[in-house]
Amino acid sequence: MATEISGISGLKELIGTHLGYSDWMEITQERVNQFADATGDHQWIHTDPEKAKDGPFGGTIAHGYLTFSLGPALFPSIATVSGIKMGVNYGANKVRFLSPVKVGASIRLGAELSALEELPGNGAQVYMTFTFEIEGSDKPAAVAEIIFRYYE
Repeated sequence: MATEISGISGLKELIGTHLGYSDWMEITQERVNQFADATGDHQWIHTDPEKAKDGPFGGTIAHGYLTFSLGPALFPSIATVSGIKMGVNYGANKVRFLSPVKVGASIRLGAELSALEELPGNGAQVYMTFTFEIEGSDKPAAVAEIIFRYYE
């Protein structure tokens, strides 16, 4: 059940708070292949299961940017912001891919609201730390500082 955050005032109240976790999502070869088609990145470690068996990871792995790009799909199950006119993804300050995600593994997103800056025009720039965890692993797949802008 996603936490509903009420407007910019609700966001301010949650600075420094871990907002929770998404459900687990399995990373399938089909998803990896679709991402490869969308980006043109068909490197064998992602798309050739036979060749990848003998590679450094013992099988195919998700693209780092595939893992990162799942943030918008996973975050709404953690939290939603109501009482705003518009919210936009403003970018990322730092993204690190710490551990490969093998095809067949499941990942989930953990989110922390780390900081907030007020913007002119009833807006706020919100910084969140997204941690993409791999089920059964102590080391996360990726950690990123994500920036959103919300306007009331």
